[in-house]
Amino acid sequence: MKKILNINLFILALLLGFTSCKKTEYAFGELTSPTGLALTTAITGVTTAYPNGNGSGNVSLTFTAANTINYKVDFGDGQTAILPGGTLTHKYSIPGTADYTITINAIGKGGSTSTISKKIKVFVAFEIPTTILDGLTGGSSKIWVTDKNAAAHFGVGPADSFYPDWYAAGPNERAPELYDDEITFTKDANNNISMVLNNKGLTFIIGAATSYYSFTGGDGNYAVNTAGTKNLVFMNATSASTAANSTRIQFMVPGNGLVNAGFGSNTYEILSISSTQVNLRTIAADGNAWYQKLKVK
Repeated sequence: MKKILNINLFILALLLGFTSCKKTEYAFGELTSPTGLALTTAITGVTTAYPNGNGSGNVSLTFTAANTINYKVDFGDGQTAILPGGTLTHKYSIPGTADYTITINAIGKGGSTSTISKKIKVFVAFEIPTTILDGLTGGSSKIWVTDKNAAAHFGVGPADSFYPDWYAAGPNERAPELYDDEITFTKDANNNISMVLNNKGLTFIIGAATSYYSFTGGDGNYAVNTAGTKNLVFMNATSASTAANSTRIQFMVPGNGLVNAGFGSNTYEILSISSTQVNLRTIAADGNAWYQKLKVK
């Protein structure tokens, strides 16, 4: 009996040894990669005037695919997200017009992926301070002209100054053609500002800038075509001005860059503004700082 018991114990130990050596198997099911991945985008407020959106920066994204657990979304502006899919709205926040590449990774079982990318161009409007917005447009629209009776309504100085140290026009000193231009600033429902310049057929251009407008000659009045609405782009000033001598806000005029006189530039810093007067500064084609004061018509 003792021998039989020992044999049984040996067999039992042998069976336990075989059982403990058996490898555990796991099943994940069929590893099917995502298929049919599609991405559509819609930029908010696209019109003929605003082909890249109304400035809100909002873009609607819709992405779908079969055999997908979730999606990793790279919006192209440094932001990413893991989402279950469907439709979402992403807000871009960098002022100006820029290209962004949206990349969607559809993730399936076992980490299998499918990828799609799309490039979009989005306009994001700078949040214009209320003092600037109301000052230029009065909440809707205002017409401005050169403030010909104000001291230093037209002038020039060095680029590192914020006053026309070299020349400041006295009241009504310049030619009549500089004084008859009408500049209309208009605010839309999204707080963007557009501008229309009616130069009455002639624009005064400084000699250093005539070639910029495709003319030849020195200081004088030229038949510049100023028709059309310009959608202005506002931003923080890039000059070395301070709060003591400037609002620290500037705007860019697309196209020929004209506000009134032609300086061969398209960016204007707002040095001061009220409900009736605005003082502008620009760095001209000659490298100097030029100034003009406007008043409400």
